[in-house]
Amino acid sequence: MADEVSVLVEGGKASGGPPLGPALGPLGVNVGQVVAAINQQTAQFQGMRVPVVVKVNPQTREFTLTVGRPPVAALLLKEAGKEKGSGKAKTETVGDVSLAAVKKIAEAKGEDLFGRTIEQKMNQVIGTCVSLGMTVDGKDPRAVLAERLGAPVKGTA
Repeated sequence: MADEVSVLVEGGKASGGPPLGPALGPLGVNVGQVVAAINQQTAQFQGMRVPVVVKVNPQTREFTLTVGRPPVAALLLKEAGKEKGSGKAKTETVGDVSLAAVKKIAEAKGEDLFGRTIEQKMNQVIGTCVSLGMTVDGKDPRAVLAERLGAPVKGTA
């Protein structure tokens, strides 16, 4: 049976310090090797927090990594060139993304999203734009959802 450690690390910048080092140290695995492997596999997600699961075989001290995808919010912020969302999402806009970028994110997240079709997954990504205070093609994301669903969405009137 393998021991498992789940952490969120910044892409390409994992270190032997907390939270990774203290969690891996007692498992007897070479922390430096694990950190190097994580940094190699997460380098493409520079500037974003990425979920990583490290499984360690206690007998052999061998490890396997499972690198997840960054959260939708992080992908949207990267696409818009912003570091964080609005603290006042309903009244303050911090950035804009295109519908094409929304589709790209929905496709990248794939099975991580709840929708069955790409359209449903795109709607979920657009909903995240509401929470972040971002517009979609210059429009309020609630209005974009209303157009896509063919019905008024609460809060757009």
